[in-house]
Amino acid sequence: MFARQSLARVATQSSLAATKPNARNMATLRELELRLKSVRNIEKITKSMKMIASARLAKAQRAMGAAKDYGVANAEVFEQSKDEAPAPKKLFVVISSDKGLCGGIHSSVTKATRRAIGNLPDSPLGATTVESDSPIMIVGDKSKAQLSRALPQNIRLTFNQIGRDVPTFADASAVADLIAKSGVEYDSVVLVYNKFVSAISYEPAALEIRGAKSLAESSKFKTYEMEDDFTKDLSQFSLANAIYALLVEGHACEISARRNAMDNASKNAGDMIDRLQMQFNRGRQAAITNELVDIITGASAL
Repeated sequence: MFARQSLARVATQSSLAATKPNARNMATLRELELRLKSVRNIEKITKSMKMIASARLAKAQRAMGAAKDYGVANAEVFEQSKDEAPAPKKLFVVISSDKGLCGGIHSSVTKATRRAIGNLPDSPLGATTVESDSPIMIVGDKSKAQLSRALPQNIRLTFNQIGRDVPTFADASAVADLIAKSGVEYDSVVLVYNKFVSAISYEPAALEIRGAKSLAESSKFKTYEMEDDFTKDLSQFSLANAIYALLVEGHACEISARRNAMDNASKNAGDMIDRLQMQFNRGRQAAITNELVDIITGASAL
């Protein structure tokens, strides 16, 4: 009788001792299972976004090729005034977008603008001197949020809701019209944008468009008889052309950067799933082994 009571007490203590690590293992396995499920869902989302971006990239590249004709026309016009002195008053127009999840594409134009206004050696404008209080206008909420922290006193006007799809010439014309009506005085407009290098790379660049006064004072333009409003109309139309070409090019860079970012995110999610799956399998195997040990120990005790 006494022996039976002793065996029952030992069995009870061993079962209580085994319950705690088993419960702890079960909680850990449950957490791993939930984490695996969430990471798998994230991987599905990133793969879907990569496929969508890949499909949109071809369309964006076709539009960029068509829009570059506008930029070529501008280059031919401003070849006539390229030897003039640099324009003292510059207006910076930063071209980005409202959407994220595309890597550091918005930070690149923001940093390029800060380098240009700070007259740093790696400025996209080269050795051209820029006033520290040069006005800034921003297309897109992402660069707006970044420059609002760095150069809030320089910001004059911001634009959003542009570039949800491939930008059109009407969008660029609206931006150019608001710039002309803003009342900001400038001799030239510096457009800071992302230059499309290839489907996997881009780089920040700057394009300067001369204002009406600068064109009117150009010695090569003075050789022609022109009406009073000719240079003003030419400057505004050239600005709209340049904004359109760079908006479309920036859109193609954004789609390409988003595809690359989602590809990297999918690969990282896959690596994390492999690590979590191995950890889950090891934890499950340890729990099964502990249960077998308990059963064998109890059988041996009986």
